[in-house]
Amino acid sequence: MDGAPAVLPLPLPLHNNNNNNNNNSTPSSCTLNKRHTTTSTRTNGNGVGVTRDMVVKKEKEKRASFMTWTAEDVAHVAKHHRVPCLFAMGLLFFMGVEYTLRMVPSSSQPFDLGFVATRSLHRVLSASPQLNTFLAFLNTVFVGMQTTYILWTWLIEGRPRATISALFMFTCRGILGYSTQLPLPQGFLGSGVDFPVGNVSFFLFYSGHVAGSVIASLDMRRMQRFELARTFDVLNILQAVRLLGTRGHYTIDLAVGVGAGILFDSLAGKYEESKKIPPIAATTTVTKDAFFT
Repeated sequence: MDGAPAVLPLPLPLHNNNNNNNNNSTPSSCTLNKRHTTTSTRTNGNGVGVTRDMVVKKEKEKRASFMTWTAEDVAHVAKHHRVPCLFAMGLLFFMGVEYTLRMVPSSSQPFDLGFVATRSLHRVLSASPQLNTFLAFLNTVFVGMQTTYILWTWLIEGRPRATISALFMFTCRGILGYSTQLPLPQGFLGSGVDFPVGNVSFFLFYSGHVAGSVIASLDMRRMQRFELARTFDVLNILQAVRLLGTRGHYTIDLAVGVGAGILFDSLAGKYEESKKIPPIAATTTVTKDAFFT
């Protein structure tokens, strides 16, 4: 009626109360920021849903993400995400080192920090060829242990992942080693019993000794053979020290060897997953009568 007072619509609440249907709310999501984003929905009489996230999203689209950060957010990241913060400081530090470092002249041998750290071992091995040969023999035995374990997992246990990983790794090593052929380090101490046996040529980048040991160790951990894995890790460290002492590899060869072992083990796992038959296809048998029923 004309004489009745106008009824103003009440604003819809932004949060659900206890009587709202639980299906109208979605769980909150968390980002690097300390604040949590809560999705709340209420339906009015006309069936129109009002969501707080819709308003927040439109506000955020108008400005860059970093403009919404507060001092509290920065403190939260520094407290709960220390590893990325540590790497951020490392980035700044090594940027300063890289841009102020005098580069090695082309006429000089590469600088290697691992060679500096193993000078004493290199002098001992240079003065004692018999000791060098004995350590080379032990290292070859360790390579044989790696190879035996990796093949055992496939041929005896029927688990091909470690073998596939080794095939990936050595193929990639061959491609990279041939593409960039590094000079043999000064003071290299070779041995006829060192792997590859016979004083034959080999690729420096990257270390197949180290990568193969990492592949075997990762497989041992998957099978909960933790004691054997730790033994391989210790032997791998001793192997790396010996290779630096004999100038058989640069430090970067050994470091990339560790990364290559982890990378190709992961790729081999993804390859296995891609070749698995889906459960429905593996368990469902289609009979002739199924086509006529």
